[in-house]
Amino acid sequence: MRRLALFAAATLFLAAGMAAQTIPDRFFFAEGKIRVLILTGRNNHDWRSTTPYLRHVLDLTGKFDVRVTETPDGLTGETLKPYDVLVANYCGPRWSAQAEKAVEEFVHGGKGLVAVHAASYSFGETSVLSENMGRTELFQQPWTQWGQMVGAVWSDADPKTGHAQRHAYEVKWQDARHPISAGLPATFPISDELYHNFRMKPGVHVLASAFDSPKIGGNGKDEPMLWTNAYGQGRVFHTALGHDLDAMQSPGFTVTYARGVEWVARDKVTLPARIDTNPKDQDAVRVLLVTGGHDHDAMFYNVLDGRREIRVNVDPHPVAFRNDLRKSYDVLVLYDTIQQNQLPEQHRQNLKDFVESGKGVVVLHHAIADFQDWDWWWKDVVAGRYVLKADPPLPASTYLHDVEEVVTPKPGHPISKGLAQMRLFDETYKLVWHAPDVTVLLTSDHATSDPDIAWVSPYPKSRVVYIQPGHGRETCEMPWYRQLVQRAVLWSARRLD
Repeated sequence: MRRLALFAAATLFLAAGMAAQTIPDRFFFAEGKIRVLILTGRNNHDWRSTTPYLRHVLDLTGKFDVRVTETPDGLTGETLKPYDVLVANYCGPRWSAQAEKAVEEFVHGGKGLVAVHAASYSFGETSVLSENMGRTELFQQPWTQWGQMVGAVWSDADPKTGHAQRHAYEVKWQDARHPISAGLPATFPISDELYHNFRMKPGVHVLASAFDSPKIGGNGKDEPMLWTNAYGQGRVFHTALGHDLDAMQSPGFTVTYARGVEWVARDKVTLPARIDTNPKDQDAVRVLLVTGGHDHDAMFYNVLDGRREIRVNVDPHPVAFRNDLRKSYDVLVLYDTIQQNQLPEQHRQNLKDFVESGKGVVVLHHAIADFQDWDWWWKDVVAGRYVLKADPPLPASTYLHDVEEVVTPKPGHPISKGLAQMRLFDETYKLVWHAPDVTVLLTSDHATSDPDIAWVSPYPKSRVVYIQPGHGRETCEMPWYRQLVQRAVLWSARRLD
């Protein structure tokens, strides 16, 4: 019994020690990046669309590690500890005393706060707002420290804080030397609400303003739009801009918001004067995506999005091959259906010159039916053919929509390496001819499908890939499928081995 008691005590001691261990933040955050927590979840504006954009802007700069909470009421000092900046995209009822104290101490102790648009309305003497611009006529005791942090509050007393009708106007810098504004144009245009009659707090530093035209119900004054404020040891940036996604996607909002977040975190700005929302590497693979001759879901055009190393132009038939493609593109991606007699001879020659020059080719889904009478194309280049009409000894191929199937990647090739077996809801093909010496990438065991549904052609002059899945939205939305196609593009361009 004594041994049992000692063993139990040792176990409890060990468990207590393990429970007390602190888990390092480095396990969960990117090293060296500014840690940002976006506070959202309630707003009279469309926070469901604007919050992802606020995160996206910061993510694509490469300087921030961003998280989002839709329940800021539960914040504590411990949950805020890892972060450098809070971004408030919130306009709703007050938080718990614990959460409000945690935010006050976070900023006062030297961290950053960015308040976006209606976040300045929150927690004041005006009524709580609800979804879709609704007024509740419910009032709460003001959280006075929020106004002190943001640097302004709203008031229903004359002159009432609010805005005239949404319109396009110019925002002009009042301090062009501040790190946030340095190097930016003297003005920038935006279509947005123009807030007027803020009750500004002492010590606020106005960075930019806009003229509130009386012609549309404004007060005829220059109103502060962007400003900074100090709260204890912390830095605050406020932007009155950002009513909706249209306003936020304005280059002026995007760059000032991102630079504002960096400034409150680091007291300096290294971000450029323009934030590219679709950044591409200087040497990105140049892709010509060819469509036409077959209907398809518009979702397909997103399959190649999101890669800095891939730049895509779309050019449909009948003019896709009108020029010498070798000068402009590295890879041809075909999602078309066209026959040899539908193209002028020079167009066919341009296509052949491109392929024989060693450029890459990726053939997707129904494009396996291209050029039925051009043996060089389907026998040599693609090494496969969906047979539209029986061509003895080849029987006609068949298809079936809306099939639930399981596909299995073949190991060993850079395109399929590490991809999991996947369930697809797609269109299957059967009796598709392919050359016996292709390198198979994907297989299916569904009764309505051929076993081999993706391959690399043995064509020696170019890297050619065929991928059969990709009929509709259900597949094209899948990260797994997008990765497969993107890898095929990079491999065919000789960027992946």
